[in-house]
Amino acid sequence: MQARVWARTLLSNTVLFGVLLFGTVPFGLTVGTVAAEGQAPAGGTPAASSQEPGMAIDKPAPPAGPLQVTVGDKSSTWTAATLAALPHKTVTLYNEHAKATQTFSGVELIDLLKPLGVAEKPHGKGLALYVVAAGSDGYQVVYSIGEVTPDVHDGAVLVADAMDGKPLGAAGPLQLVATGEKRPARWVRNLVAIRVKTAE
Repeated sequence: MQARVWARTLLSNTVLFGVLLFGTVPFGLTVGTVAAEGQAPAGGTPAASSQEPGMAIDKPAPPAGPLQVTVGDKSSTWTAATLAALPHKTVTLYNEHAKATQTFSGVELIDLLKPLGVAEKPHGKGLALYVVAAGSDGYQVVYSIGEVTPDVHDGAVLVADAMDGKPLGAAGPLQLVATGEKRPARWVRNLVAIRVKTAE
């Protein structure tokens, strides 16, 4: 037992002496190394990164096609070119994710819903409607019909086609944005679908 302890102590001291004197581990001995963040040591598992839990890595969204708006059995299709012909509204918002103030121009969502039968001033059962908005990457959010109707809500929900006077770029061609929110969790980039449903 004492011989094994003496051997381990000698080996440790030899490694330490070699590192201090030569800057290398002597006699072909190897010691464990710490993998760089996000990389795996040989034969091991990836090291944990410093990324906070719940923070998604921002990956490019799949290319977005036309926007399909559906209310019951009625639907309409919109592109940036066809949307450009409609009256636009401009809003200036602080984007918490980008840490920047941005100016968006677009069409109020209610203006795309009214031709398909959604009331401009909903009441009674009309207030049981809700909107599901989806991006090309599968991200979906929900708004109540009251939140997208200026007659009920002070905020504005836009189908935007421009930011700071330019096309949206990677977030487009169309993006859903909303005023009055602390962070843009319900903004939808590369917007491809708007579906109006009734709560049961």
